[in-house]
Amino acid sequence: MQVQVHGVIFKRQRFKEADVLVKVLSQELGLFTLNVRGALRPKSKLGAATLNFSHGCYLVRTRRQGISNLQTFKSVQQYDHLFLDLVRNAYASFILDLVDHAFLEYQPLGDYYDLTILALKKLDEGQDPEIISQIVQLKLLAAYGVEPQFKKCVICGNQTGDFDYSIALGGIICSKHFATVQQRLHLTPEQTALLRTLALVPFDRLGNVNVSLELKKATRRAIDRIYAMTIDLNLKTKRFLNEMHLF
Repeated sequence: MQVQVHGVIFKRQRFKEADVLVKVLSQELGLFTLNVRGALRPKSKLGAATLNFSHGCYLVRTRRQGISNLQTFKSVQQYDHLFLDLVRNAYASFILDLVDHAFLEYQPLGDYYDLTILALKKLDEGQDPEIISQIVQLKLLAAYGVEPQFKKCVICGNQTGDFDYSIALGGIICSKHFATVQQRLHLTPEQTALLRTLALVPFDRLGNVNVSLELKKATRRAIDRIYAMTIDLNLKTKRFLNEMHLF
């Protein structure tokens, strides 16, 4: 059947002599692989419309399983800064890779579609890529089956004061329990406060966040540890970000 989908292209590889396979994150079909016939031929309009970080409306023929086929497109644009800027490209690729590993093909994405598209838009507009990446990582934990408690202390329910984070307990703990909880990250109150802000504030209401480089490094290390100890991931896009020595 034919389906009109709205989405973004984020992976592309050669397939047969002149075709390419692209990965699409879409509102209607979730994540799926699309065969673009003749994309590598000179002056191919289909090829130009399915470059990485192209986004818009695509008409596809699909069985909602396996590889779908691109029929035509309309209203396709490109996130130019994501395509041309190495740093923003790396962050966008990591975010999309993270979403790709959280869902099966053709599985509905729900609100995570809007979250991802908004993240790409904010990246393309020049907002802090590290902050955007950290927000997405924290909000995606639930999609991986891990949903930490950032709103209140996991032991007593306290919502005010100084907090730290315990991976073993799955959330923040207030200062009343620092002495008795050995397995905690030993974050400063400022670092935990930023983690809570990034995890709890609605993404569409969060504008530019101006925080120090050292504070971003600390929360990045904390999120890396949460992922490493709760989710079995080894993403090439994450390794590439680390190898860029941005911090």
